[in-house]
Amino acid sequence: MSVFTEYAKEQQEIDGLLFKGYTIASIQEDLDGARIKFVRGEPAKSSMELLLLIADARKYVTTLVVAGLRAAGEQASCYSGEV
Repeated sequence: MSVFTEYAKEQQEIDGLLFKGYTIASIQEDLDGARIKFVRGEPAKSSMELLLLIADARKYVTTLVVAGLRAAGEQASCYSGEV
């Protein structure tokens, strides 16, 4: 299997969990890859862990986290009156 095919598979798994309402709770990296913990509060509390082996998939998750933090910061600043 090509690296791109493996990346596409891992990206689809990430997007599928996010589509089902899971959020990224933690990221733990080691020599085996990155373990991403997803949690969901509604409709039933549950958690899942996904092991990402491909570097591009790990970058993709990090990009999603940073984008979420940036969006949360922009929302917070617009309510606090900052320009």
